[in-house]
Amino acid sequence: MADKQLIDRAEHALYKTYNRFPVVFDHGQGVKLYDTEGNEYLDFGAGIAVMGLGYGDEEYTKAVEEQLHKLTHISNLFYNQPAVEAGEKLLKVSRMDKVFFTNSGTEAIEGALKIAKRYHYNKLHESMGDGAEGCEDVDADMTGEIIAMNHSFHGRSLGALSVTGNAHYQEPFKPLVPGIRFADFNNLDSVKALINDKTCAVIMETIQGEGGIYPAEEGFIKGVRALCDEHDLLLILDEIQCGMGRSGEMFAWQHYGVKPDVMTVAKALGNGLPVGAFLARGKAADAMVPGDHGTTYGGNPLVTAGASAVLDLFEKRHMVEHVRKIGAYLAEKLDGLVNEFDVVKERRGMGLIQGLEFAGPVGPVVSGALLEQRLVLISAGADIIRFVPPLVIREGDVDEMILRLRRAIKASF
Repeated sequence: MADKQLIDRAEHALYKTYNRFPVVFDHGQGVKLYDTEGNEYLDFGAGIAVMGLGYGDEEYTKAVEEQLHKLTHISNLFYNQPAVEAGEKLLKVSRMDKVFFTNSGTEAIEGALKIAKRYHYNKLHESMGDGAEGCEDVDADMTGEIIAMNHSFHGRSLGALSVTGNAHYQEPFKPLVPGIRFADFNNLDSVKALINDKTCAVIMETIQGEGGIYPAEEGFIKGVRALCDEHDLLLILDEIQCGMGRSGEMFAWQHYGVKPDVMTVAKALGNGLPVGAFLARGKAADAMVPGDHGTTYGGNPLVTAGASAVLDLFEKRHMVEHVRKIGAYLAEKLDGLVNEFDVVKERRGMGLIQGLEFAGPVGPVVSGALLEQRLVLISAGADIIRFVPPLVIREGDVDEMILRLRRAIKASF
């Protein structure tokens, strides 16, 4: 039995916005998790694509611990070395121009949306000949609209929720941010039909995660890039889940030969520390001015020391190349399940962000895998199992996962 006393305490103390599984995890090592009773679990969820380096990595832990003894916080009224170093490394691998560190992916989305709004505002005033500063008379009808995608997910704050294409998440919290219009992912004509003089940006995940593990089609993402160039719009790519090497490139948009004007990153950037970022290039990098945006904790020395270590270790260990190899192996084994079970309809994904679509709800499979097979999996919607393991997994881990998952599928259908 799980630690029932602790679970009962949690139910009394913690806000009930999650339906948690009855497991209390205590520690981890590599790609394994251990509960308070000493049971070992194989982890193919990685804290929802966060623990890229796995658990207990010695080099990462040493870097964070060293910073912990020096300085954890100083505020953004001053400079700190870890933030500068992490920022330089992130710009190097992304080939963007400026970075702003946040506390989470959701906050990174908020910043990206503000860049788009500010960029549009600046353009309006430049065209009016009165500059971007000191102008309070922009008509509401002139403010920027944003095109987002149906079935997308960008976060839970009101701004991020406003561009999340799922009515179920949005309905209780309306009215949301106005001026958001939704197109269909991988349907270029649906994007084209929504562009007007008020449009300031298009935002989308390079690989839709919560929406079912759908990678962008090459013609679609290149077409959206061309539309943004034609109409002087910002292309915002959400790489919060699919970035940081998970797709087999450092960022998933690098598969397509396109480049966003703004992108967001988080999750594996901190390997468990709460850090995200939005990055911009060109005119988008110069859109905002002092006073336009801020954060108390974002970019503090502790979390950016962690992010800096992650970026160093990704390069040192050739993590992207490893993901390409092990991702191909995982895809092959998942395809085998598609061929073996009629209830498994399709595999989708890239690298180590993969999904299996089932002919029925996957809740029983996920819970059965966890509680009976000691395998951590997560879903993406009602009928899709999402595979986002630590990037350090090996072929043997994939083989063991397939063995346990096969048992869970047989027991559930």
